[in-house]
Amino acid sequence: MEKIFENKVVIITGGSFGIGRAAAIAFAKRGANVIIADWTENQETLDLIKSLSADSIFIKCDISSEADVKGMIEKTISKYGRFDYAFNNAGIEGLSAPTHECTHENWDRTIGINLKGTWLCMKYEISQMLKQGKGAIVNNASIAGLVGFQNIPAYVASKHGVIGLTKNAALEYAKLGIRVNVVCPGVIKTPMIDRFTGKSKEVEKQFENMEPVGRLGQPEEVAETVVWLCSDASSFITGDAIPVDGGWTAQ
Repeated sequence: MEKIFENKVVIITGGSFGIGRAAAIAFAKRGANVIIADWTENQETLDLIKSLSADSIFIKCDISSEADVKGMIEKTISKYGRFDYAFNNAGIEGLSAPTHECTHENWDRTIGINLKGTWLCMKYEISQMLKQGKGAIVNNASIAGLVGFQNIPAYVASKHGVIGLTKNAALEYAKLGIRVNVVCPGVIKTPMIDRFTGKSKEVEKQFENMEPVGRLGQPEEVAETVVWLCSDASSFITGDAIPVDGGWTAQ
């Protein structure tokens, strides 16, 4: 595989598992040094990245904490002197309930991590990228940022917000060397989906039947889109929300 990111550095939040882990591996295969920022360290992920002859460090980070996010950037600069790309992937699904039964606690936590956390990451990432004169950021939203889903109001609101935030930043920094895009995954086979379905094969089958392609997506399929959006191959793309959803939003 061509080392298109050799000597480059990428920050991936929520990089220990799921889509973040797949993205970390995809970047490492192409030669990038990978910073994994997450609540939980996954040594298997770090070892796998290093087996690909890429350097990787883990930074414990709660993206809803400004101090943690600021520290993440400072530690990255201390280690590598710069970073070139960021994949703001960390997020939670929150609790399921109709809008009138959504609790304050669930609303605040879901918005605080998914939307506020993405904004905090962008705030400090962009500040550093402006010093460098270049950079690419990819945020992770969801098809729930493009269409409505019943019984997850906080999640849907947060992901719609991430798309709006992405478009806003893309316009602000388009002439300053920084591209900002967002991926909108459909139903992807990750630990988050396992929690949502309760690992029920019957519920999972219902999701498969709703996908036009007739199956769930794989984390690697989203990761490849993220890699492409950070690469020079997508140099004329900024401010776009790109579904990776097996045709879900085409229905």
